[in-house]
Amino acid sequence: MPSEPQAATDVLMIRPVRFMGNPQTSASNAFQQRAAMSADEAQRLARAEFDDLAERLASAGVGVHVIEDTLDPHTPDSIFPNNWVSFHADGTVVLYPMLAPNRRAERRADVLEALSAREGFFTARIVDLSHHEREGKFLEGTGSLVLDRTNRVAYACLSARTDLDVLGDFAQQLDYDVVAFEATDSTGFPIYHTNVLMCVGTGFAAVCSAAIRENARAAVLERLRAGGRALLELSYEQMHAFAGNMLELRTSSDKSVIAMSTRAFESLSREQRHLAELHADSIVSVPIPTIENLGGGSVRCMLAEVFLPRR
Repeated sequence: MPSEPQAATDVLMIRPVRFMGNPQTSASNAFQQRAAMSADEAQRLARAEFDDLAERLASAGVGVHVIEDTLDPHTPDSIFPNNWVSFHADGTVVLYPMLAPNRRAERRADVLEALSAREGFFTARIVDLSHHEREGKFLEGTGSLVLDRTNRVAYACLSARTDLDVLGDFAQQLDYDVVAFEATDSTGFPIYHTNVLMCVGTGFAAVCSAAIRENARAAVLERLRAGGRALLELSYEQMHAFAGNMLELRTSSDKSVIAMSTRAFESLSREQRHLAELHADSIVSVPIPTIENLGGGSVRCMLAEVFLPRR
């Protein structure tokens, strides 16, 4: 299977209609916080934050494809589509098994049909891994997987949401090597998704290596360096500010853009910002505190990269 570019020029975003903190995910996600606000207020604020990010990315030259969520069934985490679907340059679409029952309804055939009919993307095959849910085994898309697409390496932090058997199924069907490891936050609580502790760009990788279990840490860092990438080392505090949850994208004019939240950007030191700027033509940072606090995810989680070929 051919390699693909590391950074996508197009992203899928799902605009929320009933966003709220999801009680079915909070037990495994230490990044989720409770907030004293009504459901209507949470939705209003999240919608504004969403629209701000979508507008800023589009203004930067990224192809942003927004599809509205549906009121029924209620999917409070639909704003994070990268957990249920990934798109690949050979026309493959992968559907993933999700831990929370109320997240499984996020997998929508009409979203895939809209990308084809409305946006002109071509799907050659669908790899549906969702049957693993029946065995209580999960792999939540590019939350569970941080993909080095150029070198076909899948980094995965094992957790309740990232199962080794499903990981093996993904790797076999998409011809990826796997670098699996365990990781915890500073309190010893398991990291729920790989993409909150690391990001792989074209010329750099950001990682909170302190979170990775010591017996695997050196191997993970060695594999990242083997791709010729500069390493941006993150602290626990920066990881909890979602600095690991950044994403490199490309514009229609082939400029590189790093997208992250304002909280993530402000957590970086001057030297770290400089390193990021060396590997990007621009940085887009947007405040999304409601989404981060209630949803426990940040900018990268809101973006499903679309690498599909066009018709």
